[in-house]
Amino acid sequence: MSRTIKIDQIDKEEQLLVRLVWACEIEGLTQAEAAERFGTTRLRVNKGLREARRRGILRVSVDSIYTAAADLEWQMQRRFGLTSVNVVPSPEDPGSVSRLVSAGLGAHLGTLLETPEIKAFGMSWGNTLNLATRYMQPINRPDLEIISVMGGVSRGSDVNGYEIATRLADLCNAEHSFFTAPLFAGSPESQRRFVEQDVIAEMLDKVRSCDAVALATSDLRHSLLVRDALPRDIDPEDLIALGGVGDITGHVLDANGEMIDHPINQRVIGISLDDLARIPNVILAAGGAHKVPIILAALRRGIVDTLVTDTNTAQALLGAAGD
Repeated sequence: MSRTIKIDQIDKEEQLLVRLVWACEIEGLTQAEAAERFGTTRLRVNKGLREARRRGILRVSVDSIYTAAADLEWQMQRRFGLTSVNVVPSPEDPGSVSRLVSAGLGAHLGTLLETPEIKAFGMSWGNTLNLATRYMQPINRPDLEIISVMGGVSRGSDVNGYEIATRLADLCNAEHSFFTAPLFAGSPESQRRFVEQDVIAEMLDKVRSCDAVALATSDLRHSLLVRDALPRDIDPEDLIALGGVGDITGHVLDANGEMIDHPINQRVIGISLDDLARIPNVILAAGGAHKVPIILAALRRGIVDTLVTDTNTAQALLGAAGD
């Protein structure tokens, strides 16, 4: 409803603010074009739009399925000190979470890997990363190298690191290399002998040199780690009894992000979590209620820079983290 005013009540400042808002937000003029129309500067237009928001003259209403996701991205970024957060809407069927998170990761990687500054990109393994490559559009980056960052498993499947790294490299027209070692050694002593070998040391140096890496994770009851990679002499229930909530690159963490006191963490043949934290952009893609504790553990440890997840998981993470 319009307001009636007396001629001597005209607020020229507010009138200008409304004109600027109308020109920029309704007509679609740039700030430079609005400045020219009203005989002012671009800086004055910018300050005017900010003032219009402060006064409530300009109010933004966002009506979309992605609105809640955008709000959660902002909250998550601030709460956990993340560089970037990509939240996708949660599906009605909880069993479809992984597919939607994979689609979000695929879209994110499609943009990230076009960036010329990314010369070496590390790829973990798992179902989420496998599916992410299905949602990527091909790009042309012959100067890029895709590097598998984890040891493999003997069981051949689409979720193995070798297959995922090869597929991603093909999508990017890029080079690729493999971490040709098992994920776990037979004992802490054999792990030390493994990593002292020149070929393993060279591969670890290459992983450490990555500009960014993509990781997946899960708990200790539903994961591919337990199904395909955990040594036969290790009972996952023992890891859970010691406080284990899941793994990051084979390292089993407790709810606070600390490695549990179990020899399995001394048997991992791969990059350490401290080295992982030094990589400029560590991307973790995961969603689902059963993954909330391990995602939160990774966030608490401070090894994640970019998180790709869904709205329900993001809300659960904020609730579990508290203030």
